[in-house]
Amino acid sequence: MYRCATFVLFLALGIAFQLSHGTEVNVTDKDNNLCLYANLMVNFSVSYKVADNKSATAEFELPANVASDGSTCDATSSVLKLTFGEGHSWSVNFTRSEKTYQADNITFSYNLSDTTVFPNSTSNDTTTVTVLTHITPVGVDTCYSCKSKDTFEADLVNQTLWDVLIQAFVSNNSTSENITSCAADVPTTPVAPTTPVAPTTRAPNTTTAEPVTNSTSTAPPPPPTTPTPTLPAPTTGQYIFKPDGNSTACLMADFGLRIGIKKEEMNFEPNGTTVTGKCEVNSSELVLTSNTVTITLTFVNETKTFRLHALNVTGKTSSGVMFSEANTNLSLWQAAVGSSYMCNKEQNYTITSMLTLYTFDLRVQPFGVKKGVFSTAEDCQADAESFLVPIAVGVSLLVLVLIVLLAYFIGRKRNMATGYESF
Repeated sequence: MYRCATFVLFLALGIAFQLSHGTEVNVTDKDNNLCLYANLMVNFSVSYKVADNKSATAEFELPANVASDGSTCDATSSVLKLTFGEGHSWSVNFTRSEKTYQADNITFSYNLSDTTVFPNSTSNDTTTVTVLTHITPVGVDTCYSCKSKDTFEADLVNQTLWDVLIQAFVSNNSTSENITSCAADVPTTPVAPTTPVAPTTRAPNTTTAEPVTNSTSTAPPPPPTTPTPTLPAPTTGQYIFKPDGNSTACLMADFGLRIGIKKEEMNFEPNGTTVTGKCEVNSSELVLTSNTVTITLTFVNETKTFRLHALNVTGKTSSGVMFSEANTNLSLWQAAVGSSYMCNKEQNYTITSMLTLYTFDLRVQPFGVKKGVFSTAEDCQADAESFLVPIAVGVSLLVLVLIVLLAYFIGRKRNMATGYESF
């Protein structure tokens, strides 16, 4: 079987990088045909909490021996999922169009209770981070190669990839001979220096008449600025996470979402969004992945109440700017465990100095979901205030009516008393 034959030829010539120390994976489909191939190296650097509120850094690499049981291959989407160690996993999601395929995002989950990797960790949680890749679309039936190091930063985790050779959506049970290299591996062509032009000399006894114009020209007025169009209200998405296909929902969320990043705003599109996550006793996680943005919401259970504890948003703006913003010290959407949190009013939250989140028609329940329906909701302050206004107006009108009636009866009683005295 070929392993990207052109690339192997480079190996023989000593031009390409060595792959013998990398992690090589062959993923097969239900018919046992090769559908996804990968040979790569990944280094991880993870900061975590130890005693006395101090931080430590764990540095380790993706081992050569991994399990790929969670990998899948479909006609338009594939997942390379590698599990290793005590509860760690690393995965890449691929999608395919008619002529190209691309790597959409990378998801890394690490188990802080693994003392061999995270000694003296004060947490036993499994934490997940998701980042968008820098891999440009690759032609179908083509291998992607990148010798250069490519680092992805997200919150407390750095992931460095290099010596990468990948082909998703393999056809004919064999990898392709075609290679697409990353931009960092492509040599740049030096720009040739320009030769200065010698000044033109005039022949003696000759004069050149300069053109004379009597009119004056004015600079054209600047073009009118086009106002930034107002975004419509985002579509409300219904997001349900089930641990497996046979279980009921353990986490539910409905909301419309707008993301403000670096003075640019965009609506999060629920159509086509994939929902993943986890449900544990003390924490729950909801991961929403669209074509351009991945959002990770982490909730914590504080015995009697729950709250949104962390938010990680990575993606690409409509202008093509890549971003990754996170806050792991939030106290939002708080309600009693066993109930849901609801806020129909538009709300905005400053997550970081660069990231603002706008929510519409929000309702969420990360713990204690029963029979796949929301429990009784606890309203946010904005909704409570909206109910108080009509109540206050109604009470005021009732008091006014009572005053008028009281004045009427007092006046009538006096008139009747005056009539008796006249007799």
